[in-house]
Amino acid sequence: MKRYPMSSHALSRVSAALVLLFFAGLATPVLAQGTAWVQIEARPNQPSAEDRARAYAAEIADVVGYRLRSGWYAIALGPYTPEAAAAELRRLRALRAIPGDSFISDGQTYGEQFWPPGGAAALAPVLPADPAAPGATPDAAAEPEPADETPAEARAGERRLTRTEREELQRALQIKGFYTAAIDGAFGPGTRRAMANWQSAFGHEPTGILTTAQRRELTEELRAMMASLGFVRVEDSAAGISVDLPLAMVEFDGYEAPFAKYAGTEGAQILLISQSGDQATLAGLFEILQTLEIMPLDGPRDLRRNGFTIEGVNRDISSFAFATLADGAVKGMIIVWPRGDNLRRSIAINRMRESFDTIEGQVLPDTARGEAIERPDLLAGLQIRQPEASLSGFFVTSDGAVLTAASPLEACARITLGDDTEAAITATDAALDLALLRPAARLAPLAIGRLSADLPRLQAEIAVAGYSYGGLLGAPTMSFGTLEDLRGLNGEATLQRLALTVQPGDAGGPVLDADGGVVGILLPRRAENGRSLPDEVQFATKSDQIANFLDANGIAIPVAEEARALAPEDLALIGADMTVLVECWN
Repeated sequence: MKRYPMSSHALSRVSAALVLLFFAGLATPVLAQGTAWVQIEARPNQPSAEDRARAYAAEIADVVGYRLRSGWYAIALGPYTPEAAAAELRRLRALRAIPGDSFISDGQTYGEQFWPPGGAAALAPVLPADPAAPGATPDAAAEPEPADETPAEARAGERRLTRTEREELQRALQIKGFYTAAIDGAFGPGTRRAMANWQSAFGHEPTGILTTAQRRELTEELRAMMASLGFVRVEDSAAGISVDLPLAMVEFDGYEAPFAKYAGTEGAQILLISQSGDQATLAGLFEILQTLEIMPLDGPRDLRRNGFTIEGVNRDISSFAFATLADGAVKGMIIVWPRGDNLRRSIAINRMRESFDTIEGQVLPDTARGEAIERPDLLAGLQIRQPEASLSGFFVTSDGAVLTAASPLEACARITLGDDTEAAITATDAALDLALLRPAARLAPLAIGRLSADLPRLQAEIAVAGYSYGGLLGAPTMSFGTLEDLRGLNGEATLQRLALTVQPGDAGGPVLDADGGVVGILLPRRAENGRSLPDEVQFATKSDQIANFLDANGIAIPVAEEARALAPEDLALIGADMTVLVECWN
């Protein structure tokens, strides 16, 4: 063959072209006809994807990684022929070397390659499929994709879908928030409407019939996220529960009745509920779960005869709990998920609820526990929600209106009285530091505060009824002292100074004279002009100021009966009957 010399200019152009082709090969996979990959996982960012790819590569050959159009990073095996990919998928699933949700991809959604280091040059050569080979089947995801499908062509493509593929589309529409009906694989009016709404939201003509490209676009992110969760069927024989769990997110962390615990490194947490019991047990668990830190206050709650659901969300986590009563046991689960990962949370909740099943006759014994330290603020090792502030108040009407100190309640998202009765602030006086609370449900207090007819004399004995230690003791305590002055340190006529030692939880409680009449309301302790006062120096708003405040808000508080000095134990009973725990929650 005769050879012709090439000019330096032409050589440089060819060299440049080869360089561009080389780097283009590094950026995207080689998409030969019939090429397939086994996609095993996807991660939301490249560093975590590289960590996972490195871990897989230590155990499995042919690990590659590509950036997806959705912004996620896919970890895959290949490239293979479709039949080789299917065989490898079956083999590795049987060995449990890859997640159970791994699937075959045609690579159409793959973009820039990030693994292995060195790019496409490190890949094994692609072996195209032989259409004549016995048993060779084309990859279902690689159906021909017309550049611009008509509705008739899109319908024809739909008819080639399997029931599983139709259900996957419905599930993807559900996860995206467009479909709320049953996952049945039937494209009825509800599914068509959901498809049209999705098309409209993502800039497509709302025909209600998805083209091949639109079906791929809709399911791409769902498949990637499913792979990232790593669902595995778990048969927990101790708890008597069978369920698909996202073991890429959590791992078993032990038993502590009534929970089988699965904890994760990304803030995810799953608790399987297993407890012997009846409807009373179910209702009690419904109430108890709402006291846990892992179940935020904001969200719907629904208690039924044979089950319940609870949802909660705050700035850090989003939680969902459900339970059912069957065969003399309460079975269910709590799913705690980090905020900002809403799509994967929806996928996880749907998958776990759909796959949840109970094993009859098996339930976690009440004695099952780890080595958790017994503390009053823990339930089965889980932190019980604690109030932001606990103080006291006293009833001023027969239907449960409460007077308390205002300043500790200024930033409360929620206020409760006694045994978790919701209450709202209906009136305040910042100068007097008074707040009037109304319960959401009518209460029937054992006693209401009655104002003393006369101001006590100086050095008279007084007592304060209050929840000194919040709700730990379950009842108010009495603190005894004396009235030191009818004014504040700076001459305030609205205050009186007391000499007694109290706790922060006593603030807002009634100050009583020896006859059981209310002579004031204890104010929260604070420094005076930057100076710290002795522990026994306290202040209270006077009873005449209380009367004026209540009268301005339509409440006429009765006057105490004629003077009759009471024994300390009788005074304590009166104080306990009128005093209520007030708690501030955030």
